[in-house]
Amino acid sequence: MKSRILISALVFSAMALPSLARDQIQIVGSSTVFPFSTIVAERFAKNTSFNAPVIESTGTGGGAKLFCSGIGLEHPDVTNASRAMKSSEKEICTANGITPQEFLIGYDGITFSNSRTVEQFSLTKEQIFKAVSAKIMSNGKMVENGYKFWSNIDESLPKVKIDVLAPPPSSGTRDAFVELVMHDVCKKIYKMEKKGDSGYKAQCSALREDGHVVEVGENDNLIIEKLADNSDRFGIFGFSFLDQNTDRVQGSVINGVAPSFDTIADGSYKVSRPLFFYVKKEHIGVVPGVQEFADYFMSLADADGPLAEAGLIPLN
Repeated sequence: MKSRILISALVFSAMALPSLARDQIQIVGSSTVFPFSTIVAERFAKNTSFNAPVIESTGTGGGAKLFCSGIGLEHPDVTNASRAMKSSEKEICTANGITPQEFLIGYDGITFSNSRTVEQFSLTKEQIFKAVSAKIMSNGKMVENGYKFWSNIDESLPKVKIDVLAPPPSSGTRDAFVELVMHDVCKKIYKMEKKGDSGYKAQCSALREDGHVVEVGENDNLIIEKLADNSDRFGIFGFSFLDQNTDRVQGSVINGVAPSFDTIADGSYKVSRPLFFYVKKEHIGVVPGVQEFADYFMSLADADGPLAEAGLIPLN
């Protein structure tokens, strides 16, 4: 589900009134960066002479698609991203005459979380892979995943049905989880890359579609609600959402390390990723406040700023 925040008393559409220049920055992209961008937008409107930006949570992939689709007032000025822009996305931008300027704002962990009403799980990346991957390794071959209970994966785990809520393919969180957990297992544990299997990414990227993994929309708060309603269920989402809901949910220990502000910052929690936003260079000086917004965003991303208070792991 797309979330849309409009922080302004007066809104008009550049498409509906083509003769007028747009005086609000339009931002799309990552649901993970969305709350940080919202904090910046609110303060930007309050503390500068510029109108408040319009922010739409479309997911990282969806944001890049919109951002790179063209130049002009009908196209967004900024896109948020919970991963670096892919080379294929940059190529589309370039083909459409767009120069994306990259801003690294900080880091975020990806958590595998459940309700605080039950015991905290301690899992390995391989155990998580076996729970969520469409295919698993058996006798040297990738076969369909038939695990139904956590105890099927490891006898030390409880006999509880595997039930995981996952972000959609358009999500940067999904992309990062696949790379940092699933691909990591296939490369380092199953040694698929070293065996020259060029198709390991295809075999190690798909999530289950048999009811044990269910895709939800770009609203990570919805996952939090569903975990609170079902103590056997797990969800995949960013640390910032966990940090804001520690009274309700908890992150699993992964490879011996629990997700926390400190473990993500020092690199000991191995399921973490950088967060970005991208500015369309061609819109600077055309849409009022684009450069100023970028500068203001970065000024709030330090260790003592409001974004760190909201769960962003700062650069230093």
